[in-house]
Amino acid sequence: MKKLNSLIIGIVGIIVLLTFTAINIEKKSGSSGSEVITIYNWGDYIDPSLLKQFEKEYGYKVIYETFDSNEAMITKIEQGGTAYDIAIPSEYMIQKMMKQNLLLKLDHSKIKGLENIDPRFLNIDFDEGNQYSVPYFWGTLGIIYNDKFVKEENMQHWNDLWRPELKNNVMLIDGAREVIGLALNSEGYSLNSKNDAELTQISEKLTGLTNNVKAIVADEIKMYMINEESAVAVSFSGEASEMLDNNEHLHYVIPEEGSNLWFDNIVIPRTAKNVKGSYDFINFMLRPENAAKNAEYIGYSTPNKKAVEILPKEITTDEQFYPDEATMKNLEVYEDLGSKYLEVYNDRFLEFKMYRK
Repeated sequence: MKKLNSLIIGIVGIIVLLTFTAINIEKKSGSSGSEVITIYNWGDYIDPSLLKQFEKEYGYKVIYETFDSNEAMITKIEQGGTAYDIAIPSEYMIQKMMKQNLLLKLDHSKIKGLENIDPRFLNIDFDEGNQYSVPYFWGTLGIIYNDKFVKEENMQHWNDLWRPELKNNVMLIDGAREVIGLALNSEGYSLNSKNDAELTQISEKLTGLTNNVKAIVADEIKMYMINEESAVAVSFSGEASEMLDNNEHLHYVIPEEGSNLWFDNIVIPRTAKNVKGSYDFINFMLRPENAAKNAEYIGYSTPNKKAVEILPKEITTDEQFYPDEATMKNLEVYEDLGSKYLEVYNDRFLEFKMYRK
């Protein structure tokens, strides 16, 4: 019996030792509890050196995952398989996530640097008082054209996309809100329209665009335009910035009749495990020097007014990416359409894509 007891005690001792060792290994590798911060962001949407700097400064291990659409992002957060500490959705999706109780309400006493944000980008309708989100980047939707194939005066308006000489020469971003929205704007309508007659009209109008559409894609637009495989594209300002940097013949236009003003903001999902780490990351990114470094790397416009002061003047004075007040007044933010009209937009966009085949 004594031998049996000794054996049991020995086994228990080994189990305890192995457990203790495993916990230590886990802590050292940074995969345990508060040692980890899990970030969910768009692909290539932060300067990697900032993540390394954040890890070094705060002692966290960053697990960084990416998504390619707001819809994919919210689906994964709803499923709850991974407890993300930070996510960076767009404004209309933030509105939806708030309604579905998927976000933690922010404690502003734990946020340092919110005063660095330009007041124009705070307290916007989709999150009044910034109760759930902190601005990260902002930008516009517009037209990129190559001056070797298109004259400047012939590519200033959404309706110019329908020009017959552009047959098989227009690249469109693969997004229902974007394509339906630009068609609505081309007729002077709101890109958040819930008017069935307007939506029917622009669906018919989009049918007339199909001959000009070379492809409906996402990130591939950059490669196509840089390599001059298409004359015109519709994409976001940050993507356009990268294209322009790589081809001097490319230009970006925000049509004066109106377009989308979008925001990507930092939020803390309700299922976050490392809330302290979430606030540390928010405060880290609100520092002007970090926001400026990130903006210069990514190419999108920063809402951080102190960061704007640090950035090179050739960037911040470029009205293609930091538009003047007159242009800003014609821009609209996407609103949460609700399930009924979100389905309408998606169905009409799908019809458009199927028709062009």
